[in-house]
Formats: sequence, structure tokens, C-alpha cells
Amino acid sequence: MATLPLLPDAPTRLVGIARLASQGAALPEGHNVEFFTLNARSLLNRAVSKRQLPFTWTINPYRGCEFACKYCYARYTHEFMEMRNGVDFEQKIYVKQHAANLLRQELRQVKRGEGIAMGAATDPYQPGERRYQVTREILQEFSRHEGFDLGIITKSNLILRDIDLLQEVSSRNHLSVTITITTLHTDLARMLEPRAPRPDLRLDAVRKLSEAGINAGVNCAPVLPSITDSPRDLEALVEAVAGVKAKFIHANPLYLKPCSAAVFMPFLEEKFPHLVNSYRQRYGTNSFVTPAYRKRIAEIMQKLTQKYGMNRRYMPSRLKQVLPRPQAAQMELF
Repeated sequence: MATLPLLPDAPTRLVGIARLASQGAALPEGHNVEFFTLNARSLLNRAVSKRQLPFTWTINPYRGCEFACKYCYARYTHEFMEMRNGVDFEQKIYVKQHAANLLRQELRQVKRGEGIAMGAATDPYQPGERRYQVTREILQEFSRHEGFDLGIITKSNLILRDIDLLQEVSSRNHLSVTITITTLHTDLARMLEPRAPRPDLRLDAVRKLSEAGINAGVNCAPVLPSITDSPRDLEALVEAVAGVKAKFIHANPLYLKPCSAAVFMPFLEEKFPHLVNSYRQRYGTNSFVTPAYRKRIAEIMQKLTQKYGMNRRYMPSRLKQVLPRPQAAQMELF
């Protein structure tokens, strides 16, 4: 099979992950997506950040994500492979090879109480997982171990395929599953997250996971100023999440890195032109929302979770609930 050609502006001598990416073999393609093998040297990666994180290790079965979320903060990670076009992140997907073997060797590094987050940068249940099953391979390996703290983050109801494995992993380890739901409005979700499953399918996944005895909850992320942050919309989501017996819900405002803004702002200009100036003012000099905005969203969520008897965070074990956080984009997640 043909190898991935170097980008025209790529340096003649590539090192590290960029060199490995350039050697990847092409795999059968999906819808406007190219897949390549990646002979990764490791699967388990230590999370390095100046901020306190709720996990110590990360696992991302893939590099890149087909869901093509307009706001995705992880687009910058393709730059490590000398890919500067933010759209490459959703169109060139790298499938990590020999995942179970790598994990089996590397789990020896994990100390008791150190959390592992799977899917902090790319969705472990994106469409390619149906074919390549790297995530299932990883879960099969975890099912042979005990005493680990594992949190899985996804937007996909494909996770229901692995309920049997999740139950087995949960019986021997501390497991939690977080389903990300940005909005209940299907048309809006389709614009924001073009290839992700519909919101109602994700809610149904939470219900079925909970019924299967899996610690499952929802992350409302990102909360988009003037798009998904109205008290009415947030209440509708919390009420729906409570209705499917989720164990927790958490909300996190939009974190807009420059590489993400390069994709998100043109989208905003096309779909929400009246909000362009306010977003430029809000994110022009800072990737984070103001403390005042974050506090307002936190207060709304606190009132709503109390009203509907929900936990804002859920701690099934020593591991704090694993959620994608803004600071996660500050570290090497792969």
C-alpha cells in the first residue's frame, strides 16, 4: 500500500511522530476521510501540565477525529506531524497499531490511584472504530487487569457495542464513561459536530449504559456563548440527562485556541454572522472565557443540578470524574 506523501512545506528530515506519520500505510478510506497506519512507540502517555488534572495518563487510540467538530481544541496535535492545515485533523486519521501489546507493557508504569483518560483529545468511538476496533482491543486488554482507574470520553453511541467489555472492565477496575452532549437541538448539533451521532442517540446511550450498571454521565461541552448557553437550553439538557438516570453532569465553556479559531471563526461568519464581533472581543486576546462568564455558567448548573437531583461531578473511586478540560489542550496528549 502507498505511503503518505510529505506535505509540500514539510522539512526534508522528519523526526519523532512526524517521521512515523510519513511512513504510515494508507488504509481503506471512509467518507472524505483518509486513514493511515501509525506504528506508535507508546499508547499510554503521561499528562504533563502546570495545572492540576483529574488524571495522570491519557490514551488516544487514534490521531485525528472524523467527527469534525467546529470548535475542537485538539486540532493543533496534527501540527506535531507537520500538518498545519486544521482541517487535516478531521480528514487524515491515523490508526495506532499493536495497541494491546503496547498497553500490556506500559500499564506497569501506572501506580495505584493514578487515573487514565481515554479519549481526551480524539474520540475513541469515532466512525473508523467500527472497522479498526482499536478501542475494543484496548478494552479487551483492560478486562485482563484489575485495580485501574479508567475514564472514557466519547460523543458516540457506538460505545454500546462494547457494553459486555465495559461491564467486565468495571467488575475489576474503577470505570466511568462520559458522553459529551453540546446541545439537544439536532439541527444545531449537526452544524457544530457534522459527523457525530445525534443528541438523542447519545442520551439513549447514557440510559443503556446506566441500566447496564456502568457509571455513566454527561459533559455539556463546550458551552458556546450566545449559542448554547441560555438558561432554558441548559435546563432542558439537565432535565433530559436526569431522565436517563445519568450519574453526573458537568458543563465547560468554550476554549478557543488559535488553531481552533481558524476553523471555528469562518464557521461562525457563515452560520452566526451577528456573533462574530462578540466572539472576536471575547477570544481576541485569550483562549479562555472570563472568570465572570465561567462563574455564571457554574451558578446556573449548580441550581439546575440541585433542582433535578443531579451530581455536578461523580466520583466512583479515587479517580475524580474524567472530563475533557481546557488545560488538556496544553499538554502532549498522545
